[in-house]
Amino acid sequence: MKKTKHKVAVLGSGSWATAIVKMLTENLDEVGWYVRSAYTKEHFKLHHHNPKYLQQVLFNPEQIKISTDINKIVSYADTVIIAIPSAFVKAELDKITVDLKGKIIFSAVKGIIPETLLILGEHLKKYHDISEKNLGVIAGPCHAEEVAMERLSYLTIGAKRKSVAKQMSDMLGSWFIKTTYSKDVFGIEWAAVLKNVYAIAAGIAHGLGYGDNFQAVLISNAIREMKKFIKKNVDKRKRNIDNSAYLGDLLVTAYSIFSRNRTFGSMIGKGYTVRSAMAEMRMVAEGYYAAESAYKINQDKGDKKAKTPIIDTVYRILYQNAQPKNEFVKLSEKLN
Repeated sequence: MKKTKHKVAVLGSGSWATAIVKMLTENLDEVGWYVRSAYTKEHFKLHHHNPKYLQQVLFNPEQIKISTDINKIVSYADTVIIAIPSAFVKAELDKITVDLKGKIIFSAVKGIIPETLLILGEHLKKYHDISEKNLGVIAGPCHAEEVAMERLSYLTIGAKRKSVAKQMSDMLGSWFIKTTYSKDVFGIEWAAVLKNVYAIAAGIAHGLGYGDNFQAVLISNAIREMKKFIKKNVDKRKRNIDNSAYLGDLLVTAYSIFSRNRTFGSMIGKGYTVRSAMAEMRMVAEGYYAAESAYKINQDKGDKKAKTPIIDTVYRILYQNAQPKNEFVKLSEKLN
């Protein structure tokens, strides 16, 4: 794969963006990398690693075309992978003045853009006139920390065109990264969003002292709730919710020690306020923003909305100052 003339760039400098750059450097001679912070750029040039995330991953600086100029990096690339936290995506996209229409764009964003209540693929389609055939998504189950340690991990590559997914799979795959293909682009992107909300629920339960038995029932209900939400709010196509992009990604995010959303939820369950928990965490918990957006989107369906007691519970705790203990007592009566 290293002989390809295809140019790929990653937008974002968090842990997931850094992990994706690492995966790409296994196969490509050069990777474009947009980072917002001048400090990150200068530190990288001196020390060859991200100063804030996955510091143990050392890069060959000759492989990395790094810049704080988003238009320079987007212009360079044929394929752009966006791995910016959803709360900041719109502001970064608004900086882009170069034409995006001829490029392949993959979402590695695991959240909803709060300004438009859309996942990235839908936002790009509606506001940037990007054709669905040029959109893709990189989904899990895969934690950045395990990529950094080169532990065997799996990705689901979603795209309408199999050739587009195949090209991305070749660029990301390695001896420690296995990939599978899905046509359900928006479905698996929504699954990547919702699993963060359910991971917060799992964390709250842990913080409140609920045990493994309750967690098993909670996550069993969560995957069924996810299926109902996607069917009502995305499309009614038949999809195997047991696949890794759905159930697998949910499980690892709900249970892993690396899950920032579970950690955030656990802090809430232990009595932290939302503000204090967010202040103490170094990374963005995407599920915080996703809980509000998913709740509002579902409520907009009125009588046709999906039954989502877990999402509703997390929303009330995070946004209406409801008491976690009382909310989970009520939620426990709705699970089966």
